[in-house]
Amino acid sequence: MKTVLQSPVDPDFVQDPYPFYHSARAHGDLVYWEDYRKVAAVSHKAVQALLKDRRFGREVPVEFQRPAAAHLAPWLNVEAHSLLEAEPPRHTRLRALVMRAFTSRGIAALEPSVLDLCNTLIDRFPSTPFDLLDAYCTQIPVITICRLLGVPEQQSPDLLRWSHAMVAMYQASRTRQTEDEAANAAREFTAFLSDYIEKRRSDPQDDLITRLIEAEEKGEKLSRDELVATCILLLNAGHEATVHSLGNGVKTLLQLGLDPRTYDIDELVEEILRYDPPLHMFTRYAYEDVEIYGHRFKRGDEVALLLGAANRDPSVWNEPDVFEPTRPVVTNTSFGGGLHFCVGAPLARLEMRLALKILFQRCPSIRLSAEPNYSNTYHFRGLTRLTVKA
Repeated sequence: MKTVLQSPVDPDFVQDPYPFYHSARAHGDLVYWEDYRKVAAVSHKAVQALLKDRRFGREVPVEFQRPAAAHLAPWLNVEAHSLLEAEPPRHTRLRALVMRAFTSRGIAALEPSVLDLCNTLIDRFPSTPFDLLDAYCTQIPVITICRLLGVPEQQSPDLLRWSHAMVAMYQASRTRQTEDEAANAAREFTAFLSDYIEKRRSDPQDDLITRLIEAEEKGEKLSRDELVATCILLLNAGHEATVHSLGNGVKTLLQLGLDPRTYDIDELVEEILRYDPPLHMFTRYAYEDVEIYGHRFKRGDEVALLLGAANRDPSVWNEPDVFEPTRPVVTNTSFGGGLHFCVGAPLARLEMRLALKILFQRCPSIRLSAEPNYSNTYHFRGLTRLTVKA
């Protein structure tokens, strides 16, 4: 297996990781990424196979679990009860509860609300250059998730602050300050949700928090910690990916001078997700000794699945570095796959379709006012700002 070197915080890599992915893929389906000290899957077929292979999973095998630093306890407690980090049978029970809120009918019912929100936000655009991420891309998913959960929309600035601090733990640029901020955010977020859950117990509403509470009380054994962790996951995952997908997509469209109104919106969204996805790495642990793609994994070995590399695999997409909104849709890896396929994918796609459609209908002359730069947040991929003139 080829060993490759590439710092994930190198400025050139942060701005454009795709040349590295191509060079790594030239050595095969798997490479050893020295900077992460782990095997990385870089081809579409390897990433898809490992996402679906039940011999690999998210939970650390019990004999490899180690005591964690005390200062991370609040953050780790949320992680320990998260659907994202669970495997069956716990994952099966949690996912079944969450999926009740993400039915096709439930997602479709949100469309009028999302449309109204998009128009309201556009009405507030200033006449001078502004950051579209803050004014539009961030607001749509976070306010929609607030409405879905039943959390007051005026709480969204706090929710965003907590969310940003918590997900920063997955960044290559993580520091002790990152850890302290994440722990504080987890503590405050948990306290807020615990209080809010108690309010919903005495004043149930037609929202996801109420439905999760009712499921707990009907004997499905959703613990308080699981209930809090599920709500946090839905907000964190439910807005972070959509913000980056929208921002990266609008940037690409504006740089290429493309008008979304001239393309099939569903095909356009899939190409945005393929071309410049919001999450570039997802990891798995081997649960048994297994040989795959010429490498023998031992139980406890961790493997990095490079979603961004898989989406640019030339064996699947012709000229993968070309943004082509009319190309036939082939399943990309941007929402993961297998047991942990993103439960919020239908909602994210709905938000992207509506947000792009309304933005370019209302602002046909929108243009970039400054060169966009990507944030040093790998394995997330998102912009620091998206300054535009509408």
